[in-house]
Amino acid sequence: MNVLVTGGAGFIGQQLIQALLARGSVVVDDSGRASKISKIVSFDIGPGALADPRLEYRSGNVADAAQVRSLVDADTRLVVNLAAVVSGTAEADFDLGMRVNLDGSRNLLEAVRAQGHAPRLLFSSSIAVFGGNLPEVVTDATTPTPQGSYGIQKYIGEQLVQDYTRKGFIDGRSVRIPTVVVRPGKPNGAASGFASNIIREPLSGIAVPLPVDPKTEMWIASPRAVVRMLLHAIETPTSMWGWHRAINLPGFVASMEQEIATLRQFAGDEAVRLIQPAPDEKIMKLVKTWAAHFDTSRANAMGFVADRNFEEVVRGYIEDNRAAVKLPVRV
Repeated sequence: MNVLVTGGAGFIGQQLIQALLARGSVVVDDSGRASKISKIVSFDIGPGALADPRLEYRSGNVADAAQVRSLVDADTRLVVNLAAVVSGTAEADFDLGMRVNLDGSRNLLEAVRAQGHAPRLLFSSSIAVFGGNLPEVVTDATTPTPQGSYGIQKYIGEQLVQDYTRKGFIDGRSVRIPTVVVRPGKPNGAASGFASNIIREPLSGIAVPLPVDPKTEMWIASPRAVVRMLLHAIETPTSMWGWHRAINLPGFVASMEQEIATLRQFAGDEAVRLIQPAPDEKIMKLVKTWAAHFDTSRANAMGFVADRNFEEVVRGYIEDNRAAVKLPVRV
């Protein structure tokens, strides 16, 4: 069988592909039997760093319907849609966000539908679908009321996956991913990027601004946990999803104060001094609309597992990104 991963050159895409290649097979139907992976197609604006005879990189844009149609064939049994313009960029460039996050998702769904064999499709959504006047704790029953273009585009994507599944075009499932911390690499356009930046940059010996109040809380998960949960979402039997194909993934609440305290635990005051308060009203206004507290009982019952604490998150980042860590650390 073939696997298609859009956004496959991103850091989550590369880690997911690496995990799939290591396993060599994956369960994509309700027989419970794993199917051998013959080929993984990674589609993104450029190639990633992974190399494997089973991995094929295709460069392009999900907004190009013809390109997307060429990615799916009769042997494509699993599609993972990670392609997205991140939150801050989608808010700043409305047209770009709509082309990639909305039109791109529709192009992919139509390409899959045209093949007629209803493969399993996993859509990466976001907790940004929630916003505005929210209850103290958000559940799967909370009505999404996104307050940013990114969240709106993701919520529309969820509804498309829901309807294409209802019509029998796909076996779809959408996962609302917590804010991913610590993201490796360079800062990106995500409005939530500061939650990673204040750990990653100081560990590299680089000064970094903190644009929000240190008491700001966020619902987070590590890259390791997210990849683990994506794999679980792929293989979970259809019967466990029922009619509602979108779930809130488990995570935990961390304030920026707690993150800074954990950074001090691993790298001392030298690292913490590199964090410089720099309030940014635009970022604070957007972040204040996001939910920070979730009840993920449904996902927990389905077997999804979060990180235990922020210490585990930082330790995992250090272990996975040794070359990027320049300061002495205690692990």
